[in-house]
Amino acid sequence: MASKLDQLKAMTTVVADSGDMDAVKAFKPVDCTTNPTLVLKAVASPAGETLVTEAVAWGRKLPQGSDTVTAVADRIAISVGAALAGIVPGRVSTEVDADLSFDTAATIAKAQQIIAAYAERGIDKSRILIKIAATWEGIQAAKVLQSQGIDCNLTLIFSLAQAIACADAGVFLISPFVGRILDWHVKAEGRSFQPDEDPGVLSVRAIYDYYKSHGIKTIVMAASFRSTGEVEALAGCDRVTVAPPLLKALAEDDGDLPRRLSPEGVTSKPETLRMDEKSFRWAMNENAMATEKLAEGIRAFAKDLRELCRIVAERLN
Repeated sequence: MASKLDQLKAMTTVVADSGDMDAVKAFKPVDCTTNPTLVLKAVASPAGETLVTEAVAWGRKLPQGSDTVTAVADRIAISVGAALAGIVPGRVSTEVDADLSFDTAATIAKAQQIIAAYAERGIDKSRILIKIAATWEGIQAAKVLQSQGIDCNLTLIFSLAQAIACADAGVFLISPFVGRILDWHVKAEGRSFQPDEDPGVLSVRAIYDYYKSHGIKTIVMAASFRSTGEVEALAGCDRVTVAPPLLKALAEDDGDLPRRLSPEGVTSKPETLRMDEKSFRWAMNENAMATEKLAEGIRAFAKDLRELCRIVAERLN
C-alpha cells in the first residue's frame, strides 16, 4: 500500500510548512509556506548562510541606518522564498511584517514591495501568496490586494468569524491553525483530546463545511499541526501545510488513510453570517481563544523578525 503521505497527496494538496530546502526537496510538496520564524530557522542552515552573506554584502552598498537593516532582512526573506520557488511547482507564501498587522495601508504597500522584489528575480506574482495576519485591518488590505490581482494567504485563523470575513473580502486562501487551538484548550481544560474531538480539527471542519455549503471559493489550508492524527483527521481538506517531521512520519506509515472531508460530504447548510467590522470585532471579543492566539501569534512573528534584524545589524557592523 502507498504511504499515508502519498494517499494524502491523492486527495489533498500538500504544502510544506518550512523554509528547509533539503526537506522540501525530499518530500516534494506542491507549495511551500514561510513566516518570520521559519525564515529565521532557514538562515541558520548552510544554504541559508549563503543567502544571508549575499544579502549583507548587498546591504553594505546602501546608506547605513535602520532602513538598511530592514531592507537586508526583507532581501533575506525574498531570497528564501525565491529559492523555494525554484524547488516547488506551485506557490510560495511570504509574510508581511507582523508589526504592520493593524495598518491596512502599510500592509498593502509592503505586499506590493514584496511582489516587486520577486518580479526583479523573474518570479511572477502568480507564484507568490502574500501572507497576512487575519486582523480586520489585514483582511481589508487583502481585499484591496486581491482586486489588484495579488493573491493572499490570510494566516492566524482561529475562528469562523475570521474565515467569513476573509471570504467576504475575496481572499484566495486562508490558513486556519489546528495545533495552536488545541494548545489553548489543553491548557484551559487540563486534558488531552483525541483527533476527532480535537478543538482545532473541529474548527477547521466547521470552516470547511461553511465554505463548501455556501459555495465559497476561498481555499481552506489547515495549518499548525501537532500530530499526524490531526493531519489524518482533516484528510481531504483543500490543502494542508505540514512541517517536515510530520511529513516524514506520514511518508513512513503505510496504513490506510480514509478521506474525512469532501464537498459531497457536507450535508447541512449553516446559516449565512454577515461580517461587517462591528460584527467581526464583537465575535472576536466573545472568543477568548481566538483573541488570545491571534495576538500571541502576531507577537511571536514580530519577535522573530526583530531577531532576524538583530542578526543582520550585527553582520552589517
